Amino acid sequence: MSIHGSDGVENSDEEEVFIDEDDIIRQYDIDEEVLPDQDDDDMEAAGNVVAEEEVQEAAISPIYQFERHTDEVYTVACSPTDPLLVATGGKDERAYLWKIGNPDAVIELQGHTETVSSVAFSHDGQLLASAGFDGLVKVWDVASGTLKFTLEGSGEGFEWVKWHPRGHFIIAGSEDSSIYMWNADRGDFSNSFSGHGGVVTCGGFTPDGRTLCSGSDDGTMRVWNPRSGESIHRVEGHNYHGDSLTCMALTADSTVAVTGALNGSVHVVNLSSGQVRSTLVGHTNSVECAAISYVSGSAYAATGGMDQKLIIWELQRSSARCICEHKEGVTCVAWLGQTHYVASGCIDGKVRIWDGLSGSCERTYAGDGKVQSLAISADGTKIVSVSDDGLVRVFGI
Repeated sequence: MSIHGSDGVENSDEEEVFIDEDDIIRQYDIDEEVLPDQDDDDMEAAGNVVAEEEVQEAAISPIYQFERHTDEVYTVACSPTDPLLVATGGKDERAYLWKIGNPDAVIELQGHTETVSSVAFSHDGQLLASAGFDGLVKVWDVASGTLKFTLEGSGEGFEWVKWHPRGHFIIAGSEDSSIYMWNADRGDFSNSFSGHGGVVTCGGFTPDGRTLCSGSDDGTMRVWNPRSGESIHRVEGHNYHGDSLTCMALTADSTVAVTGALNGSVHVVNLSSGQVRSTLVGHTNSVECAAISYVSGSAYAATGGMDQKLIIWELQRSSARCICEHKEGVTCVAWLGQTHYVASGCIDGKVRIWDGLSGSCERTYAGDGKVQSLAISADGTKIVSVSDDGLVRVFGI
């Protein structure tokens, strides 16, 4: 199973900065930085394959560890407004709200009776949602850590929870094949989206907030009208996955979805037409994660899978730019803002930073246990990883 307060401390003099000349990975002249041309036909067809063994760099230790969880940690989210505030949840039926570097600033969010599968901050950082296999979504006030509302669906477990990109609406994908939506300001049920024939494994609002997308164990993707609950498109058929969807990423212009599946297939879907635009061939085992970034105006997708590969795709050309080889399966991925650097989490317990243009491994961070999820701090200076050894690790970028 892939599980994936704003108190003004951002500029505190007490916060240490772990950067000096030795920490510089590579220096760029931003005014002249351009994407290197990729004219080699072989490169375009197969991507630039770079093994980690080519990089002789020792694994870097975390700058901070959060150790309150007593079992596997499945989910992590960083506040979009406070670079030190983090939320985590796990198999111990607990969610926590805590601050990097401050062991006293910890709030235990109690009330779930089964695994906390997903946590997410609202766009303004004021609210936090936690979803669990107990079939509950809880809404917390971030400033005080108090519970505002407990939201219910059918009673079946929730796989994931997401916020509207500009409002206080929550959606959550359920094991009962439906998506539920609530108004988090009032605690009111707003709508449900039914039609999938299996667990809703992935989904979210498009960045413009006008559309809702979801993927399921039934092998289909659906595009929904969030106001009416109407299914606008159902994506399926011989040219689509033919297996359980595992992950989804949406472009910033809300026009395209990249979806991955259990059989290793990756497809690019046009959201306005519901048609499969292209197939990205490269993975040979389950695709566990997907994320999208923009570099110099071009869209790049990163997908990771159990075939031990992180593949960077040029979406405009529907081709692999580079293939980053791992020692074990890749479980999660996160771009470092809108840059060409991407972080991957692996079953071997390590987090790695890759150059998405060259495929080179720039840094390796130490850890034990399977990495389950990654998040990047609001100021882009830290990576937070959670793993099945119960620890949360913070690394300086």
